Amino acid sequence: MSGLDRRSFLKVSAALSASLGLSYNMVGSALAAPLVSGTDQLSTLQETIRQRTVGNLQYRTLVTGSGEPYLPRLDILKREPGAQRAKNRRSIGYLGHLSDIHMIDAQTPARVEPLLAQSVATWNGSARPQDTLTANVLSAMVTAVNTLQYSPVTGVPVSAVVNTGDSADMYSSLELQWYIDVLDGKPVQPNSGTPKVYDGMQSWLDTEVIWHPEEPAGDAYGDFGFPRVPGLLDAAVSQQVESQGLSAPWYTVYGNHDSLYFGFFPVDSAMRSLALGSSKAYEWPALVHNYLSGWAQQQNPLARFGHMINTNFGASSGFRDVASDQERLLITQMSFMQAHFHTEQFPGPIGHGFTQDNLDTGKTYWAADASPRIRLLGLDTCNSVIGADGAVPQDQFDWLRGELTNARQQNKFAIVLSHHNSLTLENDARPAIGPSQPLVHTEEFISMLNEFPNMVAWLNGHTHVNTITAHPRSDGTGGFWELTAASCIDFPQQQQMVEIVDNRDGTISLFTTVVDHASSAEWTEGDFSQTGLASLSRQLASNDFTENPLMRRGSVADRNTELLLPAPFDTATISDAELEVTHAAAKARVLRRESQVSR
Repeated sequence: MSGLDRRSFLKVSAALSASLGLSYNMVGSALAAPLVSGTDQLSTLQETIRQRTVGNLQYRTLVTGSGEPYLPRLDILKREPGAQRAKNRRSIGYLGHLSDIHMIDAQTPARVEPLLAQSVATWNGSARPQDTLTANVLSAMVTAVNTLQYSPVTGVPVSAVVNTGDSADMYSSLELQWYIDVLDGKPVQPNSGTPKVYDGMQSWLDTEVIWHPEEPAGDAYGDFGFPRVPGLLDAAVSQQVESQGLSAPWYTVYGNHDSLYFGFFPVDSAMRSLALGSSKAYEWPALVHNYLSGWAQQQNPLARFGHMINTNFGASSGFRDVASDQERLLITQMSFMQAHFHTEQFPGPIGHGFTQDNLDTGKTYWAADASPRIRLLGLDTCNSVIGADGAVPQDQFDWLRGELTNARQQNKFAIVLSHHNSLTLENDARPAIGPSQPLVHTEEFISMLNEFPNMVAWLNGHTHVNTITAHPRSDGTGGFWELTAASCIDFPQQQQMVEIVDNRDGTISLFTTVVDHASSAEWTEGDFSQTGLASLSRQLASNDFTENPLMRRGSVADRNTELLLPAPFDTATISDAELEVTHAAAKARVLRRESQVSR
């Protein structure tokens, strides 16, 4: 650590070993070792995952392909970068970016699979063949992020991981806690209802709108060549999913699926009752009638009680008996935040961006430092009235302007986090009754962000497509990059790592590295191991015949990239010693996780 003198080095090592409960010798030895770029770590720089075959009405398997090097993008810099930047660069900070995890309790009566029979195009996403495998995928993604816990570019350790929403798929407390536990490194049993038994539409062979692994011949998926995989469902819900837990502190924001039922509708008391009950709809008219009737009867307590009785005790047609489970409680805006305080001290932080002030005031947005030079600003862009898309409420817009001003005055790089991206900030729905406030949409939002040179990246999700968008300032003096991650549920089931690098020539670079979860590209028939199920999930997702799965990979310019920007301030004011202390703290956290895993 050339930037620190011996006394400072010993002081830093002692403080970190004490705070993390690690051996002083272990910490000192690790921090004394030189940084080595993680180019030998398996990533999409070395190999990618592709479809083996392409064709209509044909089930496609996957295979590994060649890797993709970093592609420089000059959309904002608008000039050739310095040829010596690779020799001079130093890391400001290295982050992981997760989005659209969509943890699914596939058996809850509150799921909306029957809507596929009404319209596959309209209700695509209400059910997928891989619904039972989301915990396996997230655990494999945690492993992959940890595999890349040292930067492929500079070798610095990961400082933080951010999650830009849609963590719970169907507004469920179980889904919410499962995702938190997997990121924290706690085991998860992805099952509800009867222990170790799957009871839901994928096992009901007389329903045609969904893939039946036991026998797909009678459903639409069988027509597209989906395989017979007997034993899959019970294996998926019987297995305890183990997770390494992330190496770095992680932070989160709301997604529309964390804010509304199915990410679109408000939740009424009848739907909350349905989720806890013992009747599950298997025909779409029954589900729709239940929801709309319950909604219409919200203001009438007697009618509401009668509707609950009909739903939960089988008086309505189109329902089938299932085991009830009181843990299937649907969440609220407040309980979403509260759940993030039921977490582990490591990797932390408690609240994952949310603080006691959020719980006290009900504010759903926050600010936190991923490192002394990187300020994270987490927004809640979700519309709480209706609709999947979002907007920026005026109070958050004003707050964000103030936070960006503070970060600029402190010479901090600002990263804005939201679920919605620049294509999906146009929802203008407001409550019909009660107070409301103006909603800011894409054009005004981007214009404000571009007032701040230290605003370097906007990280988001929602569309499940790898996308990188340049937002240059109109005067040609800079701008910022918008990084939209794919998802853990739809193909290609990828996330990303992001590093801010000072090139020490008046420019900075953002390096983005796409991450495939740690499972085989090709699923082996009968492999129901934890990683085998994650592999099967990716293969099933690649055969989504209602979409174009390959489109979701984005272009080569949306994956492994070097995104150049003018430096927002004189980066010489950041000393090497300061950065070394930052990276030392991150490395010590990595060591702690590795020591816990090895026990």
